[in-house]
Amino acid sequence: MFEIFKIGFLPFTLVDLIDILLVSFIIYKLYQVLRGTLAANIFVGLIIILLLSFLAQAANFRTLSWMLKLVTDIWVIAFIVLFQPELRRLLTLLGRYPYFKKFVHSDENTVPNIITDAAFELAQLQHGALMVFVKEVGIKGIVETGEILNARLSKNLLLSIFFPRSPLHDGAVIINNNVLEAARCTLPLSSQTSIDGIPLGMRHRAGLGISEQADVLSIIVSEETGGISVAQNGKLQRGLSKDALRNLLTESVKGSKERGLKNIFELFTRQK
Repeated sequence: MFEIFKIGFLPFTLVDLIDILLVSFIIYKLYQVLRGTLAANIFVGLIIILLLSFLAQAANFRTLSWMLKLVTDIWVIAFIVLFQPELRRLLTLLGRYPYFKKFVHSDENTVPNIITDAAFELAQLQHGALMVFVKEVGIKGIVETGEILNARLSKNLLLSIFFPRSPLHDGAVIINNNVLEAARCTLPLSSQTSIDGIPLGMRHRAGLGISEQADVLSIIVSEETGGISVAQNGKLQRGLSKDALRNLLTESVKGSKERGLKNIFELFTRQK
């Protein structure tokens, strides 16, 4: 190992320097996360106890070392118990960090599950809803007709938007990947007024109309019957079961990802 200098008879190497820098960085980042909370004072106290323990061992203070050892032996358990909320927050921040996201495979079924669960809960309540899931090409012109949200998709958010007394319940929401881009959007109406002799309401005509003009999947919840329909490629499917809707959305999510990777590959090969 590359030796930098010696402290008495102990060599100080480059590995020791890197080790100290890493530990210092971790302690500093932990303090940044905990700063401003009650846990920060406890964290500082634990660091002081650890430093005293090292000094007592180095100075060969046997009684003090024994007393501090009793504390340091259980400090990991105490740390987990005392800092449970902060540790959860720290792990959440690490999961959101871009470099760690490369090694974490997100659940592709999250978006289909959220939309499916929200649609069927709205159907049970007989709250009308119109959700447009963008497969590949964005529909910026449609998004701009509504209220821009750019919020992370969740079931509770969808339920809140389509609550009858909500100011955003009229119109459609636009969902792109796991982002709810906008609510209260105006969609083009289909020229079809009935299918198989069954008249289409404005919500169904709007869901069908956008599917005729863009590569999207429209999920329509009927306010009158509580039935769920899906429109894509200008065709309407009525009375879908929960599993059928989830499967359609899962295929759409996978298909959009595969098309996106294919487009990137084609662009890369063209440049080469």
